[in-house]
Amino acid sequence: MASLLVKKYSNRRLYDTSESQYITLEQLEERILGGAEVRVVDAQTNDDLTQVTLLQIIEKNGASRLLPVSLLQQIIRMRNDDALAEFLARALGLALEAYQQTRRGAQTLSPLNPFAALPFQATSALARLLLHPPWTPAPAFPGPPVPPPPEAGDTSAELAELRRQIAELRSELEEPRHQRPPRRKRP
Repeated sequence: MASLLVKKYSNRRLYDTSESQYITLEQLEERILGGAEVRVVDAQTNDDLTQVTLLQIIEKNGASRLLPVSLLQQIIRMRNDDALAEFLARALGLALEAYQQTRRGAQTLSPLNPFAALPFQATSALARLLLHPPWTPAPAFPGPPVPPPPEAGDTSAELAELRRQIAELRSELEEPRHQRPPRRKRP
């Protein structure tokens, strides 16, 4: 869609120069949703007000939930960092482009795969459910055991013995009860 120039007057009214008429913020949002590339300028000074106006639309329609508070706080703290501004513009642009391409790809597959039409979060939850059904037992101790940090006064022999005992207990807990050998008494 073509580029759209909107002039903003001091009374906060928006004037669409392509259709020669005043428009509301909601109408401007509809044009953006329709694919229009918008540029908003101050009618008297010709200052660029595009970002301010787009932020108003984002705040008004609830899309601000897409920007977490921690990100907004970091942006405020680093507002004078030009390198950050350039990085964020490029990184967010690339991330959104990749997301839209993935989404379009999923939508093209929807006639072949009924799950492709589901929102990405729902398909992720479905994949987790299919890969790890709730009726299968989860491992008692996922991942390799992490040895505790040595304390002052411990000797390496004592630590080795404790680690061996912990490993033995873990292996006993992970085995089904009917396969466990009878426990022997420890000295």
